[in-house]
Amino acid sequence: MEFMILGFHHAAISTPDLDRCLNFYKNVIGCEEAWSFEWPIGTPEADAMTGLTGSAARAVMLKLGDSFLEVFEFSSPQPAVLDPARPVCDHGITHVCLQVENLHDEYARMRAAGMKFHSEPLSQDSGYVVYGRDPDGNVVELIEFTEIADA
Repeated sequence: MEFMILGFHHAAISTPDLDRCLNFYKNVIGCEEAWSFEWPIGTPEADAMTGLTGSAARAVMLKLGDSFLEVFEFSSPQPAVLDPARPVCDHGITHVCLQVENLHDEYARMRAAGMKFHSEPLSQDSGYVVYGRDPDGNVVELIEFTEIADA
């Protein structure tokens, strides 16, 4: 069987506060804004694509290295409020992972910027790892691959 899929292009998240979310992903994570778009209520193509009725949203596509993250703020219909401490075992996207250099320094920098983490950085066979949360409670994993991890 031959697949015509070239690879992953982007992941997307929905936020109740686009400006706050963009501030985090641009100023704490280091993403750049690639492009933005929006649509008003009454855009049949947007409703057909999203499977919603009467949808309206603003969105920004962020770029980090060769990867993209799309961030939406829907003004219609009214989104359900989710638990910002949603366990990673719940169904749905569990986390976004960022590969970093010097995880311990990045952990300290992001923590100083207000990011909440589940633990201190942990050693694993291939390097270091830690889970934290963006302002909306989405889990952001930091991972560093090293030749030899300290015990």
